[in-house]
Amino acid sequence: MATRKNPQQEKEHLAQYNANKFARPLYSVDGALFTFHQSLLTVLLVRRSNHPARGKWALPGGYVNLSSDADIEAAIVRKLLEKTGVAPGYLEQLGSYGSKVRDPRGWSVSTCYTALIAHQQCEKDTSVVTDVRWWSVDELHQVTLAFDHALMIADARERLKQKALYSIVPAYALPQRFSLPELQRIHEALIGKPLQKKSFRRRIEQAGLLIDTGEKRIEGGRPASLYRIKKAAASYNFVRNLQS
Repeated sequence: MATRKNPQQEKEHLAQYNANKFARPLYSVDGALFTFHQSLLTVLLVRRSNHPARGKWALPGGYVNLSSDADIEAAIVRKLLEKTGVAPGYLEQLGSYGSKVRDPRGWSVSTCYTALIAHQQCEKDTSVVTDVRWWSVDELHQVTLAFDHALMIADARERLKQKALYSIVPAYALPQRFSLPELQRIHEALIGKPLQKKSFRRRIEQAGLLIDTGEKRIEGGRPASLYRIKKAAASYNFVRNLQS
């Protein structure tokens, strides 16, 4: 027999409920923000100015503000702006990372987001923020990252690899107007393998995800048409991956 709902009883229960009855973990957000510049895939890191892990490089992020953040996405957008001055056009929740050992301050949970942004859109903002640097993902082995941020970056790269195989989300790491060769290069950088040029172009053109701007730019001695991404393109997935 189903229990009948009693709104008044629930209201009374909530009025008396003590949210501090149970211990809460430290809760934060982190952003794995990538761009593509000078044929390199790079990730944005900040140098920590406080303990713990003072002086180490880390993903930009911080604690959720329970009074001002409407949700966790609002929290990461706020922290990215505070720490780096960057507001990404593409942002997706990657996952949550939590344990009693990931942060020496106590049991902690962080929800990590992965993001893509064109370098031209953020170059001015990040250049005036101290202790912020774009690192090539190929040189991260030289860096000891704070907390479990190396794992977050590895997971974010794998997520973006899948995005590159099945969508044109990588276009968000390019300037607003870009050529098909530029689009192919960022796909290849994320996938880690070269793609067949004719097949790639045919799949992109058949999907109808780009708008021809009518502009051209000289690349490799030849004029290349410039495109911009359609608003609905981020949610489109190819039936077969771009390598098949």
